[in-house]
Amino acid sequence: MIQLSQLPIRYGKVPLRVAPGHFATNHSHINYYIDITYNKTRLSEAKETARELVSHFINNTPVDTIICLDGTAMLGGWVAEELTKTGFRTLNAHQTIYVIEPEMNNQSMILLRDNIQNMVKGKHVMVLMASCTTGVTARRAIEAITYYGGYVAGVAAIYRAVDEVDGYPVRSVYSVSDIPDYQSYDARECPFCKRGVRLEALINCHGYSAL
Repeated sequence: MIQLSQLPIRYGKVPLRVAPGHFATNHSHINYYIDITYNKTRLSEAKETARELVSHFINNTPVDTIICLDGTAMLGGWVAEELTKTGFRTLNAHQTIYVIEPEMNNQSMILLRDNIQNMVKGKHVMVLMASCTTGVTARRAIEAITYYGGYVAGVAAIYRAVDEVDGYPVRSVYSVSDIPDYQSYDARECPFCKRGVRLEALINCHGYSAL
């Protein structure tokens, strides 16, 4: 079991739980596991996370649709609620914000079924993620939005380690500046592996599996 602790810094009522160590993701090796389970699944924390997240956006950009990655659908609902409350415009005919979860094919590419595509085509679409550490997943989402005829309204994440992806700023509650010694390495260049330090867990958007 990974021993988590809360960061001493906190925005509003939104805690961030982390554990130092040697961990592997699909894209890299990292020296911190950042646990955002409760930010996505606990009603009170998701609501507070959405409020803090929306405060980083300027409401001169319309948002018609939120495409939720990493299991952030409940958070996406609260983000839509906060966007509506704070005066963000929607340009779609129904004057509301769609909240959708895409499918992933076996190449990890985003797939939208025919009944969902009209919620992206011609719409201003925000990408919502649990974390944006390398930008690989966000880039796939941006490519998918463009492919399906939408416009990227922004990229949002609970935690980010990059400032922008393909020219789009990444807005977040927490960033790498809150964990100054956070590092992400190519698996072939990982200094922990070179020193023979064993991996502690495999991690992805769903959580971790200890080794």
